[in-house]
Amino acid sequence: MQPTRILKHLLAPHWLARRAFSPATLQVIEAAVTAAELRHAGELRFVVEAGLPLGDLWRDVTTRERAVEVFSRLRVWDTQHNSGVLIYVQLIDRRVEIVADRGINAKVGQAEWDAICRDMETAFRDKAYLRGAQTAVERIGDLLAVHFPMSSSDPNAATVNELPDRPVLL
Repeated sequence: MQPTRILKHLLAPHWLARRAFSPATLQVIEAAVTAAELRHAGELRFVVEAGLPLGDLWRDVTTRERAVEVFSRLRVWDTQHNSGVLIYVQLIDRRVEIVADRGINAKVGQAEWDAICRDMETAFRDKAYLRGAQTAVERIGDLLAVHFPMSSSDPNAATVNELPDRPVLL
């Protein structure tokens, strides 16, 4: 338990995530997710959280542990091809985590996910939230297009959307 971390999270205003990710920004991110998903059989979720719940802070939950919890809670793992990917942004800790389902993790190494996360964090430090998010969605879309291409044998594959494309603010 880190008292400074707890204080930062508890004092964070509820509107902090909304300031960084305005409704207009969320719409552009949603459109980027939708466009990316037309190129592959994967599913993307984008989640932003300002402060962590007190219980998680008390247990000293890491950003990665919280991302895994959110991945489970939003059922990103529940896709036909086990190709769900969560982009989790933790604003107070200034960390980004990508959690991928077992199908995609078998094909994409953690180093590639980490590189995308660090690039997002760099953009976010410059307050370029939209640019960082869009670039990440495009890069993940490229990886999924390579490893989980849209099936040419299923003409309805492009219309199947197993998870919502709309970003989530927790």
